[in-house]
Amino acid sequence: MPYSRKNLLLAGMVAVFATSIAMLYFFDPATSGLFPPCPVRYLTGWYCPGCGSLRAMHQLLQGNLRAAWALNPLTVVLMPFLAYGTASYVLFQIRGKYLPRLFLPAVWIRALCAVIILFGIARNIPFHPFELLAPGGMLHP
Repeated sequence: MPYSRKNLLLAGMVAVFATSIAMLYFFDPATSGLFPPCPVRYLTGWYCPGCGSLRAMHQLLQGNLRAAWALNPLTVVLMPFLAYGTASYVLFQIRGKYLPRLFLPAVWIRALCAVIILFGIARNIPFHPFELLAPGGMLHP
């Protein structure tokens, strides 16, 4: 049975995703050297809204919610939504049917963008309690 180009592409995407998750599970981004540093942090010295996300996902895969939250609480909050959206897309590609879809009004999407921008700004303010938002800031009281 010949495979369509679409099925091969989907299988490749799933393989890359599974390999990425396995690497993130087995190799700690904080110590392994396999994962690149944040380009924003590297070039500017500032934390971007995503700084600490790989380390947070590694901690989530290890079952350590507290450490994940301390590294990037925004990632922990948004991860279930991203996982649901990804699963829905993959199922659509396989079955032709999405998971139940939730449509957000534009004002909610704008609010999410504002939250991400404000989170990025707040985690760079060097005063308490904002310094707790820096990656790992909550681990060192």
